[in-house]
Amino acid sequence: MDLKAVRAFVAIADSGQFQRAAADLGLTQQAVSKRIAALEKDLGVRLLVRTPRGAEPTIDGQALLPHARALLRAEERATAAVRPGSRALRVDVVGRRAAPGGLVQDFHRAHPEIPLDVVTLFDVDTAVTALRDGAVDATFRAVTMPGHPLPDGIAALPVLDEPMHLCVGPGHAFARAPWVTPEQLAGHRVWMPGNAPGTEWHAYYEALAAEFGPAVDTIGPNFGLEALLDTIAGSPALATFLSERTPHVWPVGHDLRLPLRDPTPVYPHSLLWRADNPHPGLTALREHLTATRPRPPEGDLWRPSWANPAPRECRAASPTA
Repeated sequence: MDLKAVRAFVAIADSGQFQRAAADLGLTQQAVSKRIAALEKDLGVRLLVRTPRGAEPTIDGQALLPHARALLRAEERATAAVRPGSRALRVDVVGRRAAPGGLVQDFHRAHPEIPLDVVTLFDVDTAVTALRDGAVDATFRAVTMPGHPLPDGIAALPVLDEPMHLCVGPGHAFARAPWVTPEQLAGHRVWMPGNAPGTEWHAYYEALAAEFGPAVDTIGPNFGLEALLDTIAGSPALATFLSERTPHVWPVGHDLRLPLRDPTPVYPHSLLWRADNPHPGLTALREHLTATRPRPPEGDLWRPSWANPAPRECRAASPTA
């Protein structure tokens, strides 16, 4: 069904005149008449009848009218969902179960009046391209991983240093330890089948392994977090890393998590956005994240040398960005 013809039909039904509807739509009366004729031919019924005072819907036209209005409302909502400047604030959280998903959920609770659209993009290059193109308004990333500097026009604000924990099974050598130092991990096998090469989290764990010596193993199929934890729980040799805020279901009867201390490895989450993005919800998001940023863990912290702990100054995006 041609929505332009539907809009013409509703305009005539509301105004009662072809001429007035044509003026409201910025069309000639002939163009409006052609649209109505095409719609009537498409539906196989007569929708309007001319009267001495103008036009009014037939019985079929009256039956169509509420549905026609609903179609136009749906079109408006669909357009608003993607049109820059009017659509909801669109935020990439990388993974809905990761810490950024919780940060955005907290923002929504604090500002339910701000329309929000949450998406997940896999890698930093895809996310930055989406920022530059205006497809998303903000993304949470660890910056700036080697070989992937942020382009001009993209700003970054640190929002969370998330402590990393070690997860082991009851038969593991560390099972009864209250906490573990990163140096103690040297030579121990840490299994992370979801640690995809080319991602910022892969770069993070590569840096951690180079610094402290654990053998990070990414071989094997990734069946998800619950399957990974079940495997870890049944192994006397395997361990894995899990960030503090990652929600999960422990295997029955066992808590796998051990804090890492002296120093505490933290995963550096930053909010990225295009500096010239005028979306009002973006300002509210930045202000909320700044005001509610959690205090870092006590004691010494470790993050990769490439992780940027300070807000990144940037030049405005070029007109072609």
